[in-house]
Amino acid sequence: MSESTPLADLASIELLPVAPPDFRSGFVGIVGRPNVGKSTLMNQLIGQKVAITSPVAQTTRNRLQGILTTDRAQIILVDTPGIHKPHHRLGEVLVHNAQAAIDAVDVVLFVVDGSEKAGGGDRFIADLLANSPTPIILGLNKIDNAPEDRRQTIEESYRELVGEQAWSICGFSALVGTGVAELQDMLIDQLEVGPFYYPPDLVTDRPERFIMGELIREQILLSTKEEVPHSVAVTIDRVQEDAKITRVLATIYVERDSQKGILIGKAGAMLKSIGSGARAEMQKLIAGKVYLELFVKVQPKWRQSRLRLAELGYRMED
Repeated sequence: MSESTPLADLASIELLPVAPPDFRSGFVGIVGRPNVGKSTLMNQLIGQKVAITSPVAQTTRNRLQGILTTDRAQIILVDTPGIHKPHHRLGEVLVHNAQAAIDAVDVVLFVVDGSEKAGGGDRFIADLLANSPTPIILGLNKIDNAPEDRRQTIEESYRELVGEQAWSICGFSALVGTGVAELQDMLIDQLEVGPFYYPPDLVTDRPERFIMGELIREQILLSTKEEVPHSVAVTIDRVQEDAKITRVLATIYVERDSQKGILIGKAGAMLKSIGSGARAEMQKLIAGKVYLELFVKVQPKWRQSRLRLAELGYRMED
């Protein structure tokens, strides 16, 4: 993958294949509260990692498209930030972009935590979707974590949430894959007959640089606690591809000196650990060796600044 294609190379790009009769295609928006497993589900459907995951809520920041192509259909999965009450400018951008995705897709997959009863956050999203003309599937994730004696009560709470809406309901586990094949069939059945939008072997529309930055942020989410993960942004400053190794230079931005100290760690141990984990994931991404160099810089209150957010790649989407 590359971020741009030289004009001289346009002639060499193969045309998209002609879709067979009854082939279905379209865009599916994955929405829900933070930390219900939307990114894990996307990765499970596609069969490989295109979205970062972590136990920390609000992991996804950018609208990410994953592409699933089967003999029957091409599904463009739009993974959105968790819908929540925003507490800063970055939060407002994320929630706006998630809501914008609802109006721009062919099917909405509303994912909830099926191991617990419906809550206020789920009802808030259900109200947003109530008058939508778009077909909606309510996906109960994490059903394998629901206690046996509470499963009926939990399911009833979501049926009450759906009410008289003509929504389909599907239970599954994005982590282990139980029920995901059935969910995939439900999604395909909701799509209209259509063409290929992307080459069949493509799994995401995002450039490698973006994925590399997300892989670094994922390691930060996995390695740090409390306020640090949400105060972090990552930029990929340079990628140099040599015959035997790809060299990557990246900058991690935080809001305070104390956060910089946490990320670097004693004698640089934390930053070394983050870099080691990210490098291993990058090598899977490009199927080759990677040399990764990380820098940490303080950018005070970047989440509150419209200009800084734009510079770091966070913009309101239409």
